[in-house]
Amino acid sequence: MTLFLEAMVARPLHHPPAPGGTNTAAQPATDFAAARRGLGRLGGFCARHPAAVITAWLLVLVAALAGRHLAAPTFSDQVSLPRTASHTGADLLATSMPEEGRPVGKVVFHTGSGAVAAQRSALERTLSDLRDLPHVTAVSAPVTSSDGRTAYTVVSFDEQLKNLGHDYTVRLDKATGPARTAGLGVAYGGDLDQVVRAPADDKLSEGIGVVTALVILLLAFGSVLAALLPLITALIGVGVGLGIVGIVAATLSFATSATTLAGMIGLGVGIDYALFLTTRFRQDLIDGRDPADAAARTAHTSGRAVLVAAVTVAVAMLSLYACGLTFIGKIGFAATLAVVVTAAAALTLVPAALGLVGSRIDRFRLRRPVAEGKGADDGRNRYADLVARRPWTFLAAGVVVLGVCSLPLLSMRLGHVDAGADRRGSSTRTAYDWIAHADGQGFGVGANGPIDTVVDISGATAPVDRITRDMTTALRTTHGVAALTPVRASADGRILVTTLTPTTGPQDAATGDLLATLSGRTLPKALHGTGAKAYLTGTVAGQADFRDTVGERLPIVIGIVLLLAFLLLMTVFRSLVIPLKAVALNLCTTAASYGVLVAVFQWGWGDSLLGLSEPVPIESYVPMMMFAIVFGLSMDYEIFLLSRIAESWHRTGDNRLAVGEGLSATARVISAAAFIMTAVFLSFTASPTVVVKMLALGLAISVIVDATVVRLILVPSAMFLIGRANWWIPRRLDRVLPRLHA
Repeated sequence: MTLFLEAMVARPLHHPPAPGGTNTAAQPATDFAAARRGLGRLGGFCARHPAAVITAWLLVLVAALAGRHLAAPTFSDQVSLPRTASHTGADLLATSMPEEGRPVGKVVFHTGSGAVAAQRSALERTLSDLRDLPHVTAVSAPVTSSDGRTAYTVVSFDEQLKNLGHDYTVRLDKATGPARTAGLGVAYGGDLDQVVRAPADDKLSEGIGVVTALVILLLAFGSVLAALLPLITALIGVGVGLGIVGIVAATLSFATSATTLAGMIGLGVGIDYALFLTTRFRQDLIDGRDPADAAARTAHTSGRAVLVAAVTVAVAMLSLYACGLTFIGKIGFAATLAVVVTAAAALTLVPAALGLVGSRIDRFRLRRPVAEGKGADDGRNRYADLVARRPWTFLAAGVVVLGVCSLPLLSMRLGHVDAGADRRGSSTRTAYDWIAHADGQGFGVGANGPIDTVVDISGATAPVDRITRDMTTALRTTHGVAALTPVRASADGRILVTTLTPTTGPQDAATGDLLATLSGRTLPKALHGTGAKAYLTGTVAGQADFRDTVGERLPIVIGIVLLLAFLLLMTVFRSLVIPLKAVALNLCTTAASYGVLVAVFQWGWGDSLLGLSEPVPIESYVPMMMFAIVFGLSMDYEIFLLSRIAESWHRTGDNRLAVGEGLSATARVISAAAFIMTAVFLSFTASPTVVVKMLALGLAISVIVDATVVRLILVPSAMFLIGRANWWIPRRLDRVLPRLHA
């Protein structure tokens, strides 16, 4: 993935050849003096002082991890959506009925035989102990199911639950001890999932990814040290990056998946950056350069590629702030921190390690080591010739593959993955199932996602009794409403409140339809002409507003990302066709990965392999996150391949020869990097967090599709067919565009 810009690291891209094929630009080479400036000078210094640089990084690693531990970071998936109906309703509740607007959670009790009420004494002690907990303001009387085997109490807090921390679970367990001692099962549901759900521990996933990457490196390049060096330096960089993310999270709360996502992307790009540098260093040694000079030249050439690659990924991730949702923007910010740190490690720690091992880098080998492709491999040349002879066949085959993968996208349903998809046996899943499988008022699957209806009557022109009657009748007769609490008026007379229970679960599509029906038809019709206005609020309503907001703003993020891609490629390659093709193929790659996500998670194809017990909707913000990440990663492959093609085009003026040479020269490195990145991402599908599973699988599919179907099939076949028009650009535009030196 971060095999970025071969041409943006060593030589400027000039105007295309003249129509006759004459080369209008000289072909300057990176010389010794150039390698002693900028990044070359930095890399040379690190290579000459490896012990000091490596020691400094190890000290920074220790400091970052210690700082993370001392900072006590906080993570939460709580989202604030000002100016939405759910937010307005919550504000009205907090103002007029503070006791109704406080954060709440459910403590659920269950017995396999008999009735919960039979343990009345233990239950009363438990409720008393819950009332005595810090930040608890009220504990409701138990709500009991029809058969008496399940009951729950609603606990209200004066503090946002995310701020209580996971350690608060110990207090909850102690308070519910009497019930457990009496033989009752106890589980925590509702918004208490923010407390009891342990932070994800993805060390196993990271270990699997690292081992798999090592195997791929050994098979692809044959050298033990050359395979170990990218892994070790990447792990150090990721460790520092995650430490910094943790420190920042102490003041800027991130989503619970932010650390895992930052680690996943940081590990992938860290290995890739180090691989790019190590491969160039080994090629320079093979070409006869001195190790110190090779390290400096590597930093000057490939180091600039790494720098531009990191900036590209960072810009793509930070573009998530354009959606206007800080929750999503902060996830991108966490990933950006990890990428920036791993890039810094690649530009300093990797040259130091290369300087330390020097010419001994290939001492331990499994076979004859290989480095960068030079376009001379017969197998890769034969493949390039085959594509050149049958471009329409390859183009059609690639389009068919992407089209088939993209078809499920047409039925994508965004939503929120509820506790029903949590791991079986977990407290949140147990509480969800106990409530869902019980009968009676306040039970059933819909009771896991009640919907509060808040009616603002401060400007009402009709009698309150009439408003109450009409609203109650309308809600009771609405399809999908299982139960409704009596309408309550606030003490200040400004609002009316009722809580309804849907017939379906929080993540069910029918619940989303019910919300749309209530807000779009039922309530406006019932309140028409009264001057009152209704708002749906609560967790489920807030999640629906979040989904709709993300859906509305996704085109903005996509537009920004595609515009950046177009401008960058147009400036680098002095062409209008190449960036247009790149934008179109980027959309195709994303559509294919979206389609696979729908088939696996929403349709349930292979969900058991991912540890899921049921199909789930696509988490609302996953498509937006994926698009930004995939753009940043795929641009590396795009420019790495096209820059090699451009080098040959400027040298020969022969489009067919240029495409063939570029494809032959980059096939090995692109394939190895893609398989490493895919392995790292796939290893994170073992995460217990469903959102992480989605992102991991989606990114893995995106990378492998982009590096194989797109870069090795569609790009060359399309360029063979388009011919010299690939390099067309209006003369006036060419004159005003800046020159990017490589």
